[in-house]
Amino acid sequence: MAAKPGKRRSGGSGGSGGGGGEQEVEVERRLEELLFGGEEELLERLQSGQEKKGGRTLLDDDSSDSEVENEAKSGFPPAKKAAWADEEDEADQTVDMTHRFRKNLQKSSTEKTLSVGQLQQRLKEQFQTAMGGTPAWAESKDKKRRKDKEDSDDESDEDEDLLRKTGNFVSRSDALPKGLLEIRNCKSANYTRPSGAKLTTTQFHPGAQVILTAGLDQSISLFQVDGKTNPKIQSIHLERFPVYQARFSTDGEQVIATGVHNKVFYIYDMMVGKVIPVYNVRGLEEQQVNKFEVSPDGLFLLLIGTSGYLHLLSMKTKEFVGSMKINGQAISATFCPDGSMIYTNSDEGEVYIWDVKSRRCLTRFVDEGCLRGTSIAVSRNGQYLACGSSSGIVNVYSRDACQHQTNPKPVKVIRNLVTTATSLAFNPTTEILAIASKATDDAVKMIHIPSFTAFSNFPANGRKFIHLAQEMDFSPRSGFFSIATNRGRALLYRVKHYADF
Repeated sequence: MAAKPGKRRSGGSGGSGGGGGEQEVEVERRLEELLFGGEEELLERLQSGQEKKGGRTLLDDDSSDSEVENEAKSGFPPAKKAAWADEEDEADQTVDMTHRFRKNLQKSSTEKTLSVGQLQQRLKEQFQTAMGGTPAWAESKDKKRRKDKEDSDDESDEDEDLLRKTGNFVSRSDALPKGLLEIRNCKSANYTRPSGAKLTTTQFHPGAQVILTAGLDQSISLFQVDGKTNPKIQSIHLERFPVYQARFSTDGEQVIATGVHNKVFYIYDMMVGKVIPVYNVRGLEEQQVNKFEVSPDGLFLLLIGTSGYLHLLSMKTKEFVGSMKINGQAISATFCPDGSMIYTNSDEGEVYIWDVKSRRCLTRFVDEGCLRGTSIAVSRNGQYLACGSSSGIVNVYSRDACQHQTNPKPVKVIRNLVTTATSLAFNPTTEILAIASKATDDAVKMIHIPSFTAFSNFPANGRKFIHLAQEMDFSPRSGFFSIATNRGRALLYRVKHYADF
């Protein structure tokens, strides 16, 4: 192959000094061409060098020229990306899959090559497998919208299934909203054994899905609460003993019942199925025993006696422990949640706070605006004390104000009742305060806490359904609410906001 004009074929020995000088000049000239625009000629030489197999070209023969060429190649600007490329053509190109960096992508040993498109798909699948699916940030917006909608539909279906299986035992939110209360009428708790006389007691069992009713029909009954038929579990008849009040023991193994005109009271031991009468308590000077409370710690039975006396009995032995006395007549009393203190209100409008261990009065104060106290209740978290009066007003105090101030001011004055406030009950979460009067029908209100506003949809307007409410109670986790009436019915309601019994 002939050399181009101006090019000398290098080879053989050096010759004369003039020849060496010419060679150096030639090398400098080639350098200039390479650095200042000689790329085309370089490519031509490379091409001619590849085509010439047996002979030697300038690039093959001279090592110094090869070094110059390598330096020049390293100084080339990077190759420019094409302004347009056909993706289909790229996808049709094949890739060697036997390479050691791609062997893990082979699905079989016979798979030697893949197209670029197939390889990209194989890499995508491997990535999704490693990530447990396509990550959210890698999905398109349309796909995200479709997926979110599908998830929402699935959740709705699951909620409907759960509602069908559990009877609306689904909590809608963490905090109970004010305004309207989601509540449903159920069949009476004593539907399978209605009473022909006034009920005086309704109370939920502290640990089982069971409710207790008792009244003037001289019986104590237990029912399973399912919100549908509420089947009867057991009924105990006490001869010539109309029940004034009945309560579960703290452990739920016994029922204590007092009579309307009796000094004797009964203990029904459910574990052995035995009724035990308690005729005389040594040291207890009372002609009759009516009102009482069981301490939350299960240690004491508090009897509200006459002439301002309150008596403590040992719950275990039913022996007399000691007495406390207030001015005037003790109307009602309740324990604080841990059982360490007793709150009592009097017919003179005063509230007393007692220390159980020492039976010493810690403090007392006048219930603001109260002429005669009629009921009292403490919230399950110990934060609030509610005091009902003969005027129907219910004052709600904070615990700290009651214990440390001689003239505390109520945090809220509730005026929703116009007749005597005879019953008060906080729900276990301290989000509802139920207040009632047995002087008139439908005189029951549910007060939202902490807004202290009444739920406007309870009781239902225009329906005379709650006949003289005698007592009220919430189930252990607020899912149910019951009212004992003078018509012998223990009304039962499902509070839908709460998921559990």
